[in-house]
Amino acid sequence: MKNVSEFAQSLRFLLTDIDDTLTDEGQLGPEAYQALWNLHHAGIHVIPVTGRPAGWCEMIARMWPVSGIVGENGGFYFRYHDKKMQRHFFFDETTQKNNRAKLNILEKEVLQKVPGCDLASDQFCRLMDLAIDFCEDVTPLPRSEVQKIVDIFHAHGAQAKVSSIHVNGWFGQYDKLTMSLRFLEREFGVSSEEAKRVCGFSGDSPNDEPMFQYFPNSFAVENIRNFIDQIQHKPSFVTLNRGGLGFTEIANAILNSK
Repeated sequence: MKNVSEFAQSLRFLLTDIDDTLTDEGQLGPEAYQALWNLHHAGIHVIPVTGRPAGWCEMIARMWPVSGIVGENGGFYFRYHDKKMQRHFFFDETTQKNNRAKLNILEKEVLQKVPGCDLASDQFCRLMDLAIDFCEDVTPLPRSEVQKIVDIFHAHGAQAKVSSIHVNGWFGQYDKLTMSLRFLEREFGVSSEEAKRVCGFSGDSPNDEPMFQYFPNSFAVENIRNFIDQIQHKPSFVTLNRGGLGFTEIANAILNSK
């Protein structure tokens, strides 16, 4: 991994994780928020790609200086454009309902078998997945207990991804990358191959690995080092600072390369 100061290529899009990439201890600081506006004013489309729920994504798509958002690890994207909210889901409503019934069963099993974990506080506004909190609002669990949560999802044929705060589980063959590429194609006419040239991605945790692998212009904030032994496909560039200040480094490097 190179230092982000070595980056020197013009980009049109920056896809970015939110938790612990834009934020610090759950808070969006002024530096990172200003960096979003700086990118926006420079004509760079910022697209958050997050495990956070539909309820959050509705607000972010409408109120932040972004060109859309991919939520719940790729279950959907929202775009607020020309004063109209556009919503695109990977599954139809019937499939979503059937998957929710299966996730409700999984919820009970996880909470029973892994003491100390809990439902994510934002679970009530999720549509596509089940988020299990292992360190956001609970005492942090050891990695072995986090792995037990992942194993339970996998035993039922569900996908499971570990973020910096949650294990997110869902049914369906999609992830952050799948929906990001669909978003770029449908909304901006950017093909999957062109995306490698004109897009960057910034993240901080193992569930960002498909993005690190796909995009040559991939960035991570310094706290990626907490998980680096769990990531086979590492980001190309890493910042000196953690979280929001690290994201600000990334934004400045992109802006300076224009």
